[in-house]
Amino acid sequence: MAHIVVLGAGLGGTLMALEMRKEARRTDTVTVISDYPTFHFTPSNPWVATGWRTPDAIKVDLAPMLSKKKIAFIQSAAIKVRPVDNAIDLASGETVSYDYLVIATGPELAFDEIEGLGPHGGFTQSICHVDHAADAKEKWEAFCADPGPIVVGAVQGASCYGPAYEYALILDTDLRRRKIRDKVPMTFVTAEPYIGHLGLDGVGDTKGLLESELRNRHIRWLTSSRVKSVEDGVMHVEEVGEDGAVKKAHDLAFKFAMMLPAFRGVGAVRDVEGLVNPRGFVLADQTGQNPNHANVFAIGVCVAIPPVAAYPVPVGVPKTGFMIESMVHATAKNIRALMDGEAPRHEATWNAVCIADFGDGGVAFVAMPQIPPRNVNWSAEGGWVHLAKVAFEKYFLGKIRRGVGEPFYERAVFDMLGITKLKEKA
Repeated sequence: MAHIVVLGAGLGGTLMALEMRKEARRTDTVTVISDYPTFHFTPSNPWVATGWRTPDAIKVDLAPMLSKKKIAFIQSAAIKVRPVDNAIDLASGETVSYDYLVIATGPELAFDEIEGLGPHGGFTQSICHVDHAADAKEKWEAFCADPGPIVVGAVQGASCYGPAYEYALILDTDLRRRKIRDKVPMTFVTAEPYIGHLGLDGVGDTKGLLESELRNRHIRWLTSSRVKSVEDGVMHVEEVGEDGAVKKAHDLAFKFAMMLPAFRGVGAVRDVEGLVNPRGFVLADQTGQNPNHANVFAIGVCVAIPPVAAYPVPVGVPKTGFMIESMVHATAKNIRALMDGEAPRHEATWNAVCIADFGDGGVAFVAMPQIPPRNVNWSAEGGWVHLAKVAFEKYFLGKIRRGVGEPFYERAVFDMLGITKLKEKA
């Protein structure tokens, strides 16, 4: 018998538990540990923040769903992972031992690294968590009753840019529907060296597509920019040149602002020797395995991935949904291989299939692999993208409610398209 623990129950952790249950032997135990009682579909957070979805509409209660799949669930925050002892200390006072651990915590949101940033004690909103998005919706309704300037974007060191573009353009759509767009100047502020970089040096013509969207919707932008601080109603921003020198300083007035923060590893893993990098992200190769603790794996946003290049303003790499799913499948098969006395041989492809919704249209792209150079580098736009995002939300939440990680027909469709999740280790 082996005890496999999955730490975290977001997109990666929930799928990981379901896939591991399929790969594990009947006598093995799979346990999920999460500080939150529900799974929530993070890609829908921009809709929650504008009132197009309620928080409950994108949540799934974890305990009953996991129980049906014979997966144990512990609701508690993790205080410290101790890989030398094969143990996790929980806030509940319990210590959980494991034979294999999959870290799927997601990130800690580093609002505190910029004075005045963030929804709690700061002056900007967030769509990183469903609770933040629900709070932002209340602020949004108050704003619409007394509109003014808006600032949206992602700060230096951020590694998730797609939702910032989505939210800015969804706000534009919502304002036009309310017939108050003419009262709202909008500015998009980003650490990216150019619009549409996305932390990936672009995908297809995301630069042209997103610049065109912003221009057509009268949203001005600042790139290669860092946020120095935020006051109530004013964001202090510096544009930085290629030489690293400040080109221009801006004091951007706003009545409503949402800035995605930089990420770092969660407290339970930060500073654990041999487990994480200096930023607290978990070290793992493409099999998902930590190089210093062979029975510890990591998937999702908590994984340490270097940026695609060095820029004057730090730009991180996103871990997109399909990329995370490829990590899940590789990790599940590799843990089973270890249990069978074999070496891990499955690698995640890190292919990306993304849908960015703008409320009345959007941009879709396929990057194979996600990090260049690529075999496939494609992007497209149109009203169909919004419909595809709505359909995908319903499909994904439906399969999580049923406790199904990857239905056979989903695998068949991607196989026909040549978009794979796994490859054999060279």
